[in-house]
Amino acid sequence: MTDTLIADITKSKGRKFLYHFTRVSNLPAIAYLDTLLSSGQMNPHSTGERRSEPEKLKYIDFTVTINAHLRIPDMMIDPTTTQEQFRAGLDQHVFFWPTLRDCQKMMDTYTRREPEAGFAVLKLDAIKIMTNHYTSTKLSKYDSGSSPRFPANCSYKKSEAMFLPLQDFKRVSNRVVPTQASEIKEVLIADRVQDVSNYLLAIYIEDDQTVPDSWRMLARPWQDLRA
Repeated sequence: MTDTLIADITKSKGRKFLYHFTRVSNLPAIAYLDTLLSSGQMNPHSTGERRSEPEKLKYIDFTVTINAHLRIPDMMIDPTTTQEQFRAGLDQHVFFWPTLRDCQKMMDTYTRREPEAGFAVLKLDAIKIMTNHYTSTKLSKYDSGSSPRFPANCSYKKSEAMFLPLQDFKRVSNRVVPTQASEIKEVLIADRVQDVSNYLLAIYIEDDQTVPDSWRMLARPWQDLRA
């Protein structure tokens, strides 16, 4: 069953990989630990209070930066939850884009918002990573952390009900969760992804000299993602 579900999700040529967007300054910690951590794992004392700006944290011997929370209108939050609960839930996951197009949208957004910051995109093997994190993988039909421009026109409300456990794909059917692969907008993995080197295929970055030595052979030009 596991193989069948993942094969269905990754059947399309454009869905063979997962893309993780991060900051260049976070790469040393990621490479040293060989792990992608959720912001909640790095900042366990967070209670869901909104981060209005990116926040620098000390984690082990590294300085890492976690992203700000966008301001989501109250009308976008499901009545069964609160803004704080929803943000706290987001912070417990590592996020991936299932298509290059979705990743490119985030690249454009962040390079406009923070033109002086350095960013990197990790390209990972989708089948391997979902197989080895099967019970902790979730699927979303929507960009969960986004702030829609026209919230009154949205047909859904944000809550953790958006996050469909991978094992329930095609078993649960409602308007909030994806029911076919083409509807998957986001892939989330709870808490952490360990042994990143086992899945990592490429790192897209402006300056390959900023990639840790152990991964430098995987560095690719940032502009290759625009091709």
